Amino acid sequence: MGSEAGGREIYRGSLASISRKERAMSLTSIELFAGAGGLALGMSKAGFHHAAVLEWDHDACETIRLNQKRGIPLVTNWSLLESDARKVDYRQYSDIAVISGGPPCQPFSLGGNHKGLVDSRDMFPEAIRSVRELAPKAFIFENVKGLLRESFASYVEYIVLQLTYPELKKRSKDDWGDHLARLERHHTAAKKADQQSGLRYRVVFRLVNAANYGVPQKRERVFFVGFREDLGIEWSFPEPTHSQDTLIRDQWVTGEYWDRHRIPTSERPKLPQRIIDRVRLMKCELFPLAKESAWVTVRDTLRDLPDPQVHPDNDIPNHQYIPGARSYPGHVGSPFDEPAKTLKAGDHGVPGGENMLLYSDGSIRYFSIREAARLQTFPDHYYFSGSWTEVMRQLGNAVPVRLAEVVASSVARTLRRSPHN
Repeated sequence: MGSEAGGREIYRGSLASISRKERAMSLTSIELFAGAGGLALGMSKAGFHHAAVLEWDHDACETIRLNQKRGIPLVTNWSLLESDARKVDYRQYSDIAVISGGPPCQPFSLGGNHKGLVDSRDMFPEAIRSVRELAPKAFIFENVKGLLRESFASYVEYIVLQLTYPELKKRSKDDWGDHLARLERHHTAAKKADQQSGLRYRVVFRLVNAANYGVPQKRERVFFVGFREDLGIEWSFPEPTHSQDTLIRDQWVTGEYWDRHRIPTSERPKLPQRIIDRVRLMKCELFPLAKESAWVTVRDTLRDLPDPQVHPDNDIPNHQYIPGARSYPGHVGSPFDEPAKTLKAGDHGVPGGENMLLYSDGSIRYFSIREAARLQTFPDHYYFSGSWTEVMRQLGNAVPVRLAEVVASSVARTLRRSPHN
């Protein structure tokens, strides 16, 4: 794949800044709620070895098995366990450095029923149980932006406090509100932190936009990261590496973006009304130049793939044209020269047209599986099992591999350099 394509640069990995000695230090992990493997792949690319990869959905497990049979690097050694997390005894594993996973998000998704903590699909209790039983050095959990809605504010506090004090379990007679109150009292107790006994974690969470880390998609996810208190670790989320302002400059001030894609001046789209003032300031050098790289666009990412509608016999796995895309208000597709909208776990009926491509001439079509996989930064040699609808569900639920790698690499680097490792 050409190095000019901005989307391809993200596969070069982030281990270059980690020394050979640090890479040799074993970091064992367990992946919960693995889905098609986006977060697990990012963890593997960051140097983690999965003692177990858990997923209950058969189709997602088939995707992982398919890639294991094909001998795909990073995946072949995964110990895949097709099981409901509620039935797993985590104490069978030992010396686990990190637990990672994306607890099912339907209770909090903007496209779901918004039942949150009363939804039986909420798997945060299982994530917390895994931390309690394994006492890992750190954990990485992620979820949808909808979790941060005001209506779920108390539950987010509840999640954080449970992750902070995982051994302070809910009593059988208590509801979650009683448990939250007990956690709050424990957290605000007058005794000094160094006098508190038991398993404790330093927990932070942040809403991050995947586009700011080189993912060709405007995908906002909430990450919860915690380090065991006794390690004395200080950590913060990685700084963004890509920005919208740099993309605007490259497109509308210098024109470098269009030149790189060999788009003649006569075929370039008009300057969007919404950014006219910003571009004017940039041209007058009154707008601070962004130091980050440009956001990666759909065009950057798909430039070396043939259009499956024009070239149906392209022989590229998972790259077949899917007919039937239609546009209507609120369902217009992802612009070609911006990062894609957030891919969702659905197809035509998904609000916003997130799974459709919108060309500059106004025409639309569905993304192929391979195109959607690139937008989620899965490598091209990673294949998917199932129908287009089923695979789009797997991809819509996945963590972008690149975003997972960025966060996991930062956590790995911190643990490797800790004197307690």
